[in-house]
Amino acid sequence: METNQSDKQLNSITLLNQMMSDPYYLFHFLAFFSYIPVRCAASQVFSPLFSSYLLHREIQAVIAFSVLTVVKVVREETWEAFIADTIFFAKIFLFGIALVVDYHLALWYMLAFLVIYILTQQPPYQGIGATLQLTPLQLEALLTDGNTSRFWLVECRALSSSACVQASRVFPELSITYSNKNLSFGVVDLGLFPNTAEKFGVSLGSNDRLPTYILFENGVEITRFPELDFEAKTSTSTITKKLLCRHFELDRHLIDYINSK
Repeated sequence: METNQSDKQLNSITLLNQMMSDPYYLFHFLAFFSYIPVRCAASQVFSPLFSSYLLHREIQAVIAFSVLTVVKVVREETWEAFIADTIFFAKIFLFGIALVVDYHLALWYMLAFLVIYILTQQPPYQGIGATLQLTPLQLEALLTDGNTSRFWLVECRALSSSACVQASRVFPELSITYSNKNLSFGVVDLGLFPNTAEKFGVSLGSNDRLPTYILFENGVEITRFPELDFEAKTSTSTITKKLLCRHFELDRHLIDYINSK
């Protein structure tokens, strides 16, 4: 119990340090914090009636933002997805309040957020769990080598995709629980090897196909998520550990391995 608490505290400290040092988080923090001095300076020229109206709108925005944040804490699978959604909502509310103050201020915030979007990118989860970071050639060699695991579950991703960043924690955490001598986990970053994307049946131009998870048995693909014909379906499921466990029957694979020992 004490070890789990220490790990959680360490993860929280690591996440906090990353948020304060990474340009993506730092620039957003500065943009949000800038409203305070702007508000204090502008309040001196506001009439008492407008100041009261603005304060009322700010309180409404804070309450609405807090409610959405609580909902996202409960519903989101990963911290990366929660932070991305929280920052997105914060941008909307800040833009709305700035629009109440003056439309010029709202335009400046819109420009600032556009620059941040162009110059920075949300960092992915840094842990690797029990996964192997592979090149396409390394993966092909492992799949054709009869001495390696019978099953390989491979994540094909591109960290330029926000969906891949927000789901980057799911696969390493799954690998910690389900990795064994019969089932191995590997990650191929197709953003670094775009010419091999077609080989895996992945289109880098479609965010709906990223990340793609493929299960190989003895070097042969047996299933994947999302499936190749998923465009004919209406489902756009968020990547979760429960979803991947159910689709690839990871519990069954683990039980089979335990029973075979």
